[in-house]
Amino acid sequence: LFLYYSAFVPLDIPNKKNSTEWEKVKLLFEEFGSSHGLTALSFSISSLTVIGMLAAITYTAYGMSALPLNLIKGTTSAAYERLENTEDIEEVEQHLLRIKSKCRDGRPLSSRDRRTLQQLEDRLRTLRRRERHLESIEKSWWTKFCEAIRPLKIVWGVFFIIVALLFTVSLFLSNLDKALHSAGFDSGFIILGTNLTNPLNMLLPVLQRVFPLDYILITTIVMYFIFTSMAGIRNMGIWFFWIRLYKIRRGKTRPQALLFLCMILLLIVLHTSYMIYSLAPQYVMYGSQKYLVQWGAIVATYNQLGNSFRSFPHVILFAFILDQCIVTRTYLFLHKFWFFSAAYYFGNWAFIAVFLIGLIVSCCKGKKSVIEGEVDDNDSDMSDDEPSVYYH
Repeated sequence: LFLYYSAFVPLDIPNKKNSTEWEKVKLLFEEFGSSHGLTALSFSISSLTVIGMLAAITYTAYGMSALPLNLIKGTTSAAYERLENTEDIEEVEQHLLRIKSKCRDGRPLSSRDRRTLQQLEDRLRTLRRRERHLESIEKSWWTKFCEAIRPLKIVWGVFFIIVALLFTVSLFLSNLDKALHSAGFDSGFIILGTNLTNPLNMLLPVLQRVFPLDYILITTIVMYFIFTSMAGIRNMGIWFFWIRLYKIRRGKTRPQALLFLCMILLLIVLHTSYMIYSLAPQYVMYGSQKYLVQWGAIVATYNQLGNSFRSFPHVILFAFILDQCIVTRTYLFLHKFWFFSAAYYFGNWAFIAVFLIGLIVSCCKGKKSVIEGEVDDNDSDMSDDEPSVYYH
């Protein structure tokens, strides 16, 4: 609330006590035209973007690896799981009979046997719920449809993993460029242009020549981040540090979890503005603009595909650039405060690390159950009726 208040309240209060509402509105616009209003608004947006960056590191990075590999590996067969579940039910029932046989002559059970009996009864209820779910899924037409389009899922999984690797390589090259050619931590690792090109940074300026191909690609990138974020939240649930708050389950998600899900997705979408800058810095900074910088006998031409300014001091160069080329408003909002830029820089490295860890974990894990997340041990016997409350 303080951030929004600092963004929208004028810093200079008029001395006139009898000022009209129109004068107050006029003052508000004048204040936003000054540097104070822009600074307050930039600080507010950057603060929310940092929160979105943490959510993207947690959920999006893992979802980028989990979503394609789950599509490639698929799920276990419902008939096979049902057969295993039937064997588990028979084993638990036999164990229950052995324990109950101890008290046939009227002797009471020991405390250890009573605890074991309670655990086995809970386990038996869970297995019977699994059996009902597996039976319904095995007879469902949706299961048969998913089996029919299994080759298409594999193709989509391979495509998504290629896209994820492309994004990761582009992000790595962009961060490596900042590490090698930026002015350091005190400047927020800001660089003017690109010294190490990446595929997306080269592709977007080329697509910009034909309207609206660049907007279509950016929209596709944003939608990809949303889908992978939802996949990460679906697999992990909603966490607060080490505490798991909610699970995301089909037809059984609590309303509070849906609100948290929407809030997390909004913050991640806000963070995509910087993510796109990291993937294509030249496109976000200047688009297709071209300019010419002259310094004595040295003439250097800078375009959307790169620059040749490594030998120039950054501060002097930045003054030349501001005089001859218009920087986008998105870039100004992202780099108004150097410490936010530094946080984004280290956040990108964390994003890459979490993606690689998630990729290794997803490769080592086996196939998911066909009823993954549908039945839990802490569900009650009435949990099968929950969809009638939250889901229609």
